[in-house]
Amino acid sequence: MTVKQLRAFLAVAQTLSFTQACERLHLSQPALSLAIKGLEETLGGKLLIRSTRSVRLTPEGESLVPLAKHLLAQWDNTEERLRQRFTLQLGRLGVAAMPAFASNLLPAAMVKFRQQYPRINITVHDVINEEVIDMVRSRQVEMGIAFAPEGLGSLHFTPLFDDRFVAVVPRDNPLAGLEQLTWHDMICQDFITLQRPSMVRRLLEQALERRAMQLPVAFESHQLATVGRMVADGLGVSAVPSMCIQQMKELGAHCVPLTRPDISCQVGILTHQELSVAAQALRDVLKDTVQAPRLDAG
Repeated sequence: MTVKQLRAFLAVAQTLSFTQACERLHLSQPALSLAIKGLEETLGGKLLIRSTRSVRLTPEGESLVPLAKHLLAQWDNTEERLRQRFTLQLGRLGVAAMPAFASNLLPAAMVKFRQQYPRINITVHDVINEEVIDMVRSRQVEMGIAFAPEGLGSLHFTPLFDDRFVAVVPRDNPLAGLEQLTWHDMICQDFITLQRPSMVRRLLEQALERRAMQLPVAFESHQLATVGRMVADGLGVSAVPSMCIQQMKELGAHCVPLTRPDISCQVGILTHQELSVAAQALRDVLKDTVQAPRLDAG
């Protein structure tokens, strides 16, 4: 089989029309027919039944469709990866990032990267921290931005900054007037937090358990934006990574430095050891662009 034959077959199978398949592939009908005939001869039987009015697949043709899709996808992916290794003029890159980073810090880095490499397309998967790690580990994406995992295995972690948790309180709450809050101040309030298995939630609970303290959870949500809005509306208080300060302010909440205990976690880039040229370029841009958020922004 050749790639040209498989593309010809799949175009006909998807359109059930030699005319439409020719237009899609920019081939003449004789060339298309020859490619299909060659594929059938190679495999040893008919894949298509063609009449003057219609085209339909034989059972063997039906079984070849998903295989052809898979083979062509693998071929295209291989070709794309090779282009990325040799040039930064064309390319495609998949990145997974936890929502707090994706919405607050990643856009500025993307602007700089786009200015330098305008023809490299990037797909950003905005998923929770645990899914970032899974997507990188299974090679669904080449790069992830997440909290430092407890076990790296075959992955490589490049630190970007240490992110410290800050308190999030309603603007009209008396706590908003203080220069600094302690966790004893916080656990006296109704607490709003992310649902398990969020890494943010786990970091908070683990740090407080070491101090024999517990979160007084009143409300839970799957999205940090919802947490921020609920705090802004006076339903309670929360604690978020400092990279979310600007987002919390835009939602109408107020951020205050939080201590005793100080809770922080390293944020960085997760990859396998080998990287495409495009991924290496993005990693360099992230290292140059991303800085630890200011903790005194309220």
